[in-house]
Amino acid sequence: MTTPFIWRAAALVALTLLWGPGLAAQDAPDTLARRQQRARDSLVAVVRALEARLDSLARARHAGDSSAGDELAALRGAASALASDSAGAGAPPPQARLGLNALNPEISVTAIVHGSVLRPGPQTESFDAREFEFSFQSALDPFSYTKIFASITEEGVEIEEGYAYWAGLPGHFRLDVGRFRQPLGELNRWHRHALPEGELPLVHQLYLGGTEGLAGTGVSLYWPLPFSGRAGAYELTTQVTRGTNTTLFAAGDRPSYLSQLSGFWQFSRSTYGQLSATGLYGTNPDSSLETTLGVLAARFSWRPPAQAKYRELTLRAELFALRRRFDGVGPARLGGYIGGQWRLNRRWIVGARADYVESPEPLLASHEWETHATLTFWQSEFVYLRAEWTRRRDVASATSNRLALHAVWAMGPHKHELF
Repeated sequence: MTTPFIWRAAALVALTLLWGPGLAAQDAPDTLARRQQRARDSLVAVVRALEARLDSLARARHAGDSSAGDELAALRGAASALASDSAGAGAPPPQARLGLNALNPEISVTAIVHGSVLRPGPQTESFDAREFEFSFQSALDPFSYTKIFASITEEGVEIEEGYAYWAGLPGHFRLDVGRFRQPLGELNRWHRHALPEGELPLVHQLYLGGTEGLAGTGVSLYWPLPFSGRAGAYELTTQVTRGTNTTLFAAGDRPSYLSQLSGFWQFSRSTYGQLSATGLYGTNPDSSLETTLGVLAARFSWRPPAQAKYRELTLRAELFALRRRFDGVGPARLGGYIGGQWRLNRRWIVGARADYVESPEPLLASHEWETHATLTFWQSEFVYLRAEWTRRRDVASATSNRLALHAVWAMGPHKHELF
């Protein structure tokens, strides 16, 4: 019959597993080899005795003895447990991951391609491979980590961010060193592919310069304040960076100083809010320029835990107050936005935003505004498609309308990471 044959095969496999390490250790000491040989001999004797007992029990069960079946089942259970223990004991100890692959960083790539129609013309950037962003992230050792983001556009290659950071320092501090986006309000830290609209708000573009927001090279110290509860949880970030921004510091080369205090409140299992206040200061003696910038940012979110993928409401607003003084003279200018997104279901998200900005130029007393409406098809965390309509009135009171279609996709372990 087949049952004894199965048990013999299982026994041979177990013996092979036990013999393998001993055969591989050709240069082991003689005493170790003798101990292993004695252990194998004793195991062979036990296996032969078990085989004989199994054969007798199988014949007894075939002859109609019901008690033999119970004893046979008990023996099979004991043999299985013994085989598991023997396999675990004979297995070689786990080895640390070696080789070049263990040292490689995690790599992600995100692409943004869009097409647009502008009225009135002329048509510009009707189709644009806006950005291909490469993200490299790695633990350098048990104490420090790094993130590097390289952006490839039609204009060339740019290092958006590249910094090392130390988390878990005494007092729960975190220290960042390198080039990083600065925590000015809420959205300045976000990369373009993670934004709720296709571009940063208008106030970011005009007050911070360009479409990528404010980034600086220097040091950053983050500290979660040591108290929380019903009164909220709070974080403090201070940074010293090189003030090279063209709009804020006239492309200077002196240090700039930033500090942000953020608070977070959990109102219920579904709703939470956050509020932050940020101050930025820098000078450029070559241009007799002194710049101060204050930002208030607020956010409210409703996300029921049982329907987090199907229902979500987010409202956010930011208010900027900018003052650029040349030789001690210069007006204060205001700008900001208010917007929100509503998740209709797992796939569809609608959003709207309104922007208002006074000109940052001291001699230009004018303002401009924008309104946005978006419809996003969230295919997965890897791919989303977005239609966006924008109406804008510039400082010359000229009005334009733009309809844009964005295609964003990502590969790698970090899907649409905020920063």
